[in-house]
Amino acid sequence: MFLAIDIGNTNITLGLFKFKKNIVEKNPVKIWRIATSKKKTVDEYATVILDIFRYSGIDETKLKVIAVASVVPSLDNVFLELTDLYFHKKAFFVTTKQSGGLKVSYGNPEEVGADRIADAVAVYKMYGGPAIVIDFGTATTFDCIDSKGNYLGGAIAPGPAISAESLTQKTAKLPSVNIKLPENVIGRSTVECIQSGLYYGYIGLVKEILLRLKNKMQPGVKIIATGGLANLISKEIKEIKNIIPELTLEGIRIIWQKENGGK
Repeated sequence: MFLAIDIGNTNITLGLFKFKKNIVEKNPVKIWRIATSKKKTVDEYATVILDIFRYSGIDETKLKVIAVASVVPSLDNVFLELTDLYFHKKAFFVTTKQSGGLKVSYGNPEEVGADRIADAVAVYKMYGGPAIVIDFGTATTFDCIDSKGNYLGGAIAPGPAISAESLTQKTAKLPSVNIKLPENVIGRSTVECIQSGLYYGYIGLVKEILLRLKNKMQPGVKIIATGGLANLISKEIKEIKNIIPELTLEGIRIIWQKENGGK
């Protein structure tokens, strides 16, 4: 089995794939999510992951490869040590130097997050280019890939959860709210007003950035979404034709395969 680990700022997503004749099959057979904590130790994370495996009936000794895309540098060594001590494997990490041959046209390629690399590789493999990937995570990232598969760059904006948290922390009377489709754009309580502002303001942000990116791209650009809020927000944005929740995990799989002699 092949374990892909996407270490994000809010959640860590684990995707389990099957091997068939040394090729990792697409589409994870299992996906789990755990909360990201920079304070957890190697042993604590290992306990959580091993418990998940055992409750799911997964034999961890059958793991052949563990591959990671991380945007939390302080956890990189934690997972390197974890995979070594508990799984007896050296984890493969997605980087600009281990990117499955992705060409990064960026001022400093080292600044590109591993999740953005994985998303770009997965989208080009699955849909070709030109394409724009919108990843609705803690931050919302827009990544542009041209018709030859080159990574061009994009845009980064705060996700709605960050905006909601900022409102709560920076104001004395505004409560914390969940991000959801408001019943009415005219809120009739403080909570409804915040939800309306966050939801429709965020849609406006996405539409405006997307419009300007499309104008700089080649004709026929495909728009693909992923991330926790993709299903909620994409309903309002007609340009988004495909939502792939496991896109980053697929990118990790594809990159590892390419770096190890596969296609």
